Amino acid sequence: MHLFTDPAIEERFGSFPSTQRALLLRLRELILATASGSELPCGVDETLKWGEPSYAPVKARVGSAVRLGSFDGERVAMYFNCQTSLVEQIRSVYGDALQYSKSRAVLFAVAEPLQAETVVACARMAFRYHLDRLGASS
Repeated sequence: MHLFTDPAIEERFGSFPSTQRALLLRLRELILATASGSELPCGVDETLKWGEPSYAPVKARVGSAVRLGSFDGERVAMYFNCQTSLVEQIRSVYGDALQYSKSRAVLFAVAEPLQAETVVACARMAFRYHLDRLGASS
């Protein structure tokens, strides 16, 4: 388990509804594990953006940020920058196997099993967004 380095972020996770907290913490673990993977040229910073946990590559022009948050009472969201084509790319790979919120987010139901490999793939797409778009290699 990745320890929190910022008490405000830990407090934010503690403030999510208990029905969603475990899933959001699991998403956090998968995102941080993806960020430390060998395919990424840098780590990520964990911060709060708009009051939600956010994960962005340390280096500029490498990738795009991912935010986590509550979507509704039964789902949580992995939010992406709507100025990117990330949700469109994810939709082209996973189609109807995932739920989406327009060009903003991939949604995960609290009552359904989490497909870890899907979360890792989505995080990887975000964290390498500019590299992959420009055809650069890590």
